[in-house]
Amino acid sequence: MRKIRPAVYMEANRPHGTVYTGTTGNLPRRHQQHSSGTGSTFTRQYNVKMLVWYELHPTMESAILREGALKNLPRARKIRLIQAMNPTWQNLESHLQDF
Repeated sequence: MRKIRPAVYMEANRPHGTVYTGTTGNLPRRHQQHSSGTGSTFTRQYNVKMLVWYELHPTMESAILREGALKNLPRARKIRLIQAMNPTWQNLESHLQDF
């Protein structure tokens, strides 16, 4: 059984494109769901499959609170967060091997 690792993440369909923000206890599994088109109706509809930003949290509660705060941010602030971690908007799925 895999240990829960709370995370908030953002996926995109292309650089500066549609951005989806979510929370999960298993980021590799959740990213795989988005990549395969089974993650959510929104990500399937907009072809959102690239993991472009994530942040680990000590508890699911803190991750859920952070997700709520991020969803209320203007798009420009979300873009700045992504670019601070991932200036070239690469798919960060290779980072998930360490989970």
